[in-house]
Parts: sequence; structure tokens; C-alpha cells
Amino acid sequence: MGVFVFLPLVLPLSAWPIARLAEQHLHPRAATRLLTAVAGVMALCSTLCLALLMVVGTAQLPGNPLPDAWSDPEVRAAVPFDEYAGRAAIPALLLVCAACAHTLWRHGRVRRGARRAVQGLPGSSVAVLADEVSYAYALPSRDGGRVVVTTGMLGKLAAPERRALFAHERAHLAGRHHRHLLVTQLAARANPFLRPLRTSVAYTAERWADETAAGAVADRRAVARAIGKAALVSRRSPAPTLAGLAAAGPVPRRVAALLGPAPTARNRPPSVFTGVGLALWGAAFGTAVSAMSSANAAVTMVLILRAATPL
Repeated sequence: MGVFVFLPLVLPLSAWPIARLAEQHLHPRAATRLLTAVAGVMALCSTLCLALLMVVGTAQLPGNPLPDAWSDPEVRAAVPFDEYAGRAAIPALLLVCAACAHTLWRHGRVRRGARRAVQGLPGSSVAVLADEVSYAYALPSRDGGRVVVTTGMLGKLAAPERRALFAHERAHLAGRHHRHLLVTQLAARANPFLRPLRTSVAYTAERWADETAAGAVADRRAVARAIGKAALVSRRSPAPTLAGLAAAGPVPRRVAALLGPAPTARNRPPSVFTGVGLALWGAAFGTAVSAMSSANAAVTMVLILRAATPL
């Protein structure tokens, strides 16, 4: 495997430039999908390589459950600095699994609690909670989901701003933004180098919903006012994976974007001779190299283990 087994652990650094430039130069829909895909692939690749390193590390421990042949010198020779890298991978992979499991558990707990809170309320697409605390968020479900909003929030918005709020939250449900947020949350847990992509997707998903709402109500200023007011009076959504009107910032940038012209969707990737194009192709190259490196390491390890294991 050589050094290729270590590359997916550090190649997420190649996506840092596009994480910021995508917010500024790509359509929010394209930026959200692109960054989610990059984060998901890179997280899977780095986790796979950690697992391969853990095999080498576990085989060196006394009383390990793996076959004795897996600790042979030819197996350890496949990994540079096997004594240190293999053993370090054991707690690292355990931490990754624990962090991802905690994220999934918290996500499921919050969604179940939110469903119980709106159970029995009238309305199939909108649930209005009698609460003076101001908040609103999109609660996804298999039947399309519901917009959850409190009377405190509705009382602080004018009629056009309420329409903007509902259009914004429906855009989150229609775009399945909770999936993008959850994937990037898990990716950031799997590899800390992917945290900038998680932050960027939290912002671009909100911008995507902003632009969809602006098109639905045909009033960009009403959406901007709704976002500004909600940011002043509301609290955050119950979980980072449940999108809300003011759940992710920075709010001033979102308001400024809505007061300007609507972004145009590109039919082809930007030129490599531009800053965003260079960052985009750099991230694509890093993702491809990460996938090839992890695949090469996995195939090599399987072949070595098969050769070392007696029939």
C-alpha cells in the first residue's frame, strides 16, 4: 500500500479553497450538492484507510482476535511505520465510530421528539405550536414533512414575511436539505479536515432555500426582511441537521445576497483559468486521488491477507 494509505487522511485539505469560493461564485443549489458529494466521498475514503491501518495495528496486539498470519512481517511491511501508524489507527477509528454514532443518535432523538411535539396538531403540511418562543424549522418525514412554526414567530412577522417563511421551509423539505446537512455532519466527524465543508454546506443550503423562497413569493426584499427579523428574535433549530430560517449564518451575507440580483445557474463547470475553476478542479482531483488511493490500499490489503492466510 505504501504512502497511498495515508493520502485520503490528508487530501480533504485540497477541498478547502472550493469550500469558501463555492459560497461566493456557484449557485447555492450546485454548491450544496457539490460540497456534499466531495465531503461524503472523502470521509468514506479516509475511514476505509483508517480501518485498513487498524487491521495492521490490531494484528500486532497480544491476544488479538484476528488470524495469527495477519501479523506476519509481509502484512506489516505493506504499511510504512506500521508499528506506530497501525496502533494509532485503533483509537482514531474508535473515536470516529463513536462520534458518528452519537451524531446519528442525536439526530434521530431530536427528530422523534419533534414529531411527538407536533403529533395531533391540525394541518398536514404546517404545524403551529402555541409557544411564545420564536422559532421555525423544516421537519422531514417520508410523507413530505411539515413546517413547524410557533405563534411567537408568526406574531413577529408581517403577512408577506410569513409567506416568505413558509416558502423557505418548504424549500428545505423539497430539496431534502436535511440529508446534505447530515452527510456533512458525519463527514466532519469522520475527518476533522472536512469541517470547512460542513460549515459551507450549512450556509449554501440556507441560500438555496432563500433563493427558492424568493422565486416562490416573487419578492426578494420580503424574504430578506423575514430572515433579518427571524435572526433577531428566534433561537436555533433543535439540531444542526434540521434546517431553519435563521438556523445558519452568517445572516448579513444572506440578506445582502437577497438584496442583489438572483444568481444564475451554470450549465458547465467554470474555466480552470479562474480562481473558482482552479479550486473546483483541485477539489475534484483531490477527491479522485482519495478514491483511487483508498481503493488501491483496500485491494492490496485483501491480496496480502489472502496470501498470508493459510487455506
